Amino acid sequence: MKPSVTDHVDIHPYKRPTGGWGSLTSLIRKAASEGLLASGIWSTLMRQNKSDGYMCVSCSWAKPADPRPFEFCENGAKATIWDQTKHRCGPEFFAMHPVNALLDWPDHDLEKQGRLVEPMRYNEVTDKYEPVSWETAFRDIGDELRKLDPKSVVFYTSGRASLEASFMYQLFARIYGSSNLPDSSNMCHESTSVGLPESIGSPVGTVQLEDFNHCDMMFFFGHNTGVTAPRLLHPIEEARQRGVPVITFNPLPERGLKRFKNPQSPVEMLSPGPGTKMSSDFYQVRGGGDIAAMTGIAKAVLALDDAALQAGAQRVLDTAFIAEHTHGFDEFETYLRRTPWDKIVERSGITRADLEHVGEIYSKATAVIGNYGMGLTQHRHGTENVHMLCNLLLMRGNIGKPGAGVSPLRGHSNVQGQRTVGISEKPELVPLDKLAEFYHFEPPREKGRDTVETCESVIDGSVKAFIGLGGNFVRAVPETGLVEEAWRHLRLHVEIATKLNRSHLLCGAVTYLLPCLSRIEKDVQASGEQHVSMEDSTACIHGSFGYRQPAGPHLLSEPKIVAELAKATVADRSSVPWDDWVADYSRIRDEIERCYPAHFKDFNNRFLTPGGFHRDIKASKRVWETSNKKANFKPPTMLETDPDINVSKPDVLTLITIRSNDQFNTTVYGYRDRLRGINGTRMVLLMNERDIARFGLSEGDEVDLETAADDGVERRVRGLRVTPYSIPAGNCAGYYPELNPLIPLWHRAEKAHVPAAKSVPVRLAARQAEQRRADRI
Repeated sequence: MKPSVTDHVDIHPYKRPTGGWGSLTSLIRKAASEGLLASGIWSTLMRQNKSDGYMCVSCSWAKPADPRPFEFCENGAKATIWDQTKHRCGPEFFAMHPVNALLDWPDHDLEKQGRLVEPMRYNEVTDKYEPVSWETAFRDIGDELRKLDPKSVVFYTSGRASLEASFMYQLFARIYGSSNLPDSSNMCHESTSVGLPESIGSPVGTVQLEDFNHCDMMFFFGHNTGVTAPRLLHPIEEARQRGVPVITFNPLPERGLKRFKNPQSPVEMLSPGPGTKMSSDFYQVRGGGDIAAMTGIAKAVLALDDAALQAGAQRVLDTAFIAEHTHGFDEFETYLRRTPWDKIVERSGITRADLEHVGEIYSKATAVIGNYGMGLTQHRHGTENVHMLCNLLLMRGNIGKPGAGVSPLRGHSNVQGQRTVGISEKPELVPLDKLAEFYHFEPPREKGRDTVETCESVIDGSVKAFIGLGGNFVRAVPETGLVEEAWRHLRLHVEIATKLNRSHLLCGAVTYLLPCLSRIEKDVQASGEQHVSMEDSTACIHGSFGYRQPAGPHLLSEPKIVAELAKATVADRSSVPWDDWVADYSRIRDEIERCYPAHFKDFNNRFLTPGGFHRDIKASKRVWETSNKKANFKPPTMLETDPDINVSKPDVLTLITIRSNDQFNTTVYGYRDRLRGINGTRMVLLMNERDIARFGLSEGDEVDLETAADDGVERRVRGLRVTPYSIPAGNCAGYYPELNPLIPLWHRAEKAHVPAAKSVPVRLAARQAEQRRADRI
């Protein structure tokens, strides 16, 4: 693929706050580039995350019952603008461009062509996508599926599909006979879904939006809030204004948790000041050093409790909570006492004095929220990272009370909800007996393939077909080179999508593009205009109502497409009334309630309530649905989060993949990472200045990056610009998904199989001038 670079590269330190005029200027520029400056996009944005509007198509942060006038952030507005572009990618475009020529286009340029508007089938003879009728597409796909072993077919979902579409999709897959239902959470928060149940008995967090109003301290571990969940900056700002300490651990000094100027406040916008200081303390932990940092904090708290006990003062540990609600504290205490400070400091990169300072602040707080992102989950021992944060919170009873709890900050807008309604490769998480009883079929009972296992099976040839409900799977996964090469051997490849992306260009023997409505658009079925629903990262369910006219007359909704595929494939194999459900989505919600009564009681009457309704998360009420009915202290096996990767050699660095504030997941809106001061390119390698000098490099040099692994596979990304940045020595950083080819499939969380993208061992190779000239040509 050609490097993602523009004609002019400008890299300079960015010292302004997140938000402010920079956000507004960026949105105006983006609206102009999509032909929307004079359109109704601004009135559309006024309905974003409102009770009578639509749920944002990007992040999954909660929408409040009492919304702000502008209940959208910079990235959420970019997602809406990108989604509602005036540009169209129709048959005329595909007639002009062979698929193999499009493979050289950057991700940004592919999606920039606009909305897909007609169903298309790939013609191998012409190497072009050609228009096809919906009837033909459904019939042909059904014919192909019936010829295949269901166990060789994968049904993937990205995080955008509604609860209604997701429920229907998993039902279709199971009636067909496949348990292969991976989704995008396999690549990010599966460590949460595995780790939290072992610690507290819930696969999701316990914090609700109102808890941010009642906390008196927050932790942030491994989360770039200013890019991935900017609306969360508002409750953080409000907490800081009332004096709440916010303690942040992250290898990079991300601007969102440094300074914020609220675009919704005229006073702040007109003030010359630097905005609100968002983190009272910000520590640049070494990549993968979070277990060590949390161990140091916990060890400091234990020492303070020892001193209080000796002095006859009030205990620092919540001993009553520990005795009544937890199991395993003695083992955890032993771990803390035997772990030496020098090892903690060495691995975390944070001084003992600083960790003891954090422990003292924590010991005085009474309601603490522990927020975290993929900086904890995307490691070999990602589940142990999650356990360790729970351990820290349990020490002082900070789970299951107002203002306190564990808060995994999910990415995509309904990725958590999809798992709630059955999108899972794990049969124990799905009410299979109910599905069999209600819809008169026998679902498969074996475990299906997760995302990494899907990639392995595509490579070895045991997966024959892939159906994608949204997303850009091949760009999102690790081991991109091997996966792309093997992908072309699929018998069937079907993508349900709104825009063109690279995955669509990797054609199998039979390949279809099926364009769908966006959730922002009106969805009219036989009973009238339809609502859909989503679950946010705080486990609240919200309604979403399309507002704008569809991008084209031939688009179908996701539920309609799923229903037609099911009718073409498994029409006579269950009692599911597919047409009735599509005619009235409230009937789908009734079925979700019937299958999941504990979480969706009175679903149709509650989901349009302002602020949504909260799922029944037992751990938030101190009811622990673990095997022993207790919250469990689970000491880590070691301080190292990636123990089988040797980064001690002097030529090896630890790579951390990152996202810019001009992208969402694999969608790249542009080449202006304003918050890091990187403009005009994404092909950069952020390095500590000492490492740059140690390797004999200079700012602006071009290097190749290769994986430091001896497994017989060459993994290399070429032409990265050396860029000095504030990052711990021994670490380096570069953009996702451009650097995904460097991540081996086997480099994944041991229990959860999440790609360990925050700790990839790499080597540098300086580039010769001749090679640089050849690349430019």
